[in-house]
Amino acid sequence: MIKSTFFVVLSLLTLMIFSGCSQDSKSVNHLDGKALLQSKCASCHNLEMPPKTSADELAPPMMAVAFHVYDFIDMSTPAEKVPASIAFVRDYVVSPSQKKSFCDAKSLNEYGLMPSQKGNLTDDELEAIAIYMFEHYNQENFLDIMKQRRILRDMHSGERVARKYKCMSCHGIAKRKMGPSFSAIAERYKKDEVAIKKSIRLGSKDKWTASRHARMPAFKQLTNDELDTVSKWIKEQ
Repeated sequence: MIKSTFFVVLSLLTLMIFSGCSQDSKSVNHLDGKALLQSKCASCHNLEMPPKTSADELAPPMMAVAFHVYDFIDMSTPAEKVPASIAFVRDYVVSPSQKKSFCDAKSLNEYGLMPSQKGNLTDDELEAIAIYMFEHYNQENFLDIMKQRRILRDMHSGERVARKYKCMSCHGIAKRKMGPSFSAIAERYKKDEVAIKKSIRLGSKDKWTASRHARMPAFKQLTNDELDTVSKWIKEQ
């Protein structure tokens, strides 16, 4: 119950202005903040956005941490808040204390105080991680992810498979790109779904004059269910 309430409160912070004034985590010190976050922090923190909570989680989700810190930093504008938030993380990770923590007493009691990471991270690594945190976990990115999820949720399952495997890079639904449109494929193979499946699974070449010898790569990684679903969807265009 405590974790659930804690996360709901933190999620509401997405309504606050939380973007702008970002720095590039690679350009600052040539380190990959995302990769470092995954290798150094993922053993305790869930890195998904939005995250999935669990009863046995060792620490708050990273999105919750970033939103919570940003909200409690006593600065008035993003131009001030972002650098101050980065500075707080850099200091707290090395020298954590209950006095410094922005967590409420119940959350601290449940999760415990974060152990110091002194010696586990260099100053440059910690800076790259902190910069990435506030570049990635912000309102704009959160809302964009939620928008994309709603689009995928409402999308036909066949189109979802097509987008998953980047089919739209070469095929339009109604317009030709590098390859023929799905509607043109449907027209040619309206009575031959097997031919559509074969081209997807094994690839093809020189079946479409307008494609100028562009080769259709084989998509052997599709599951049989995915192949059935996307083939039926193409045939319906």
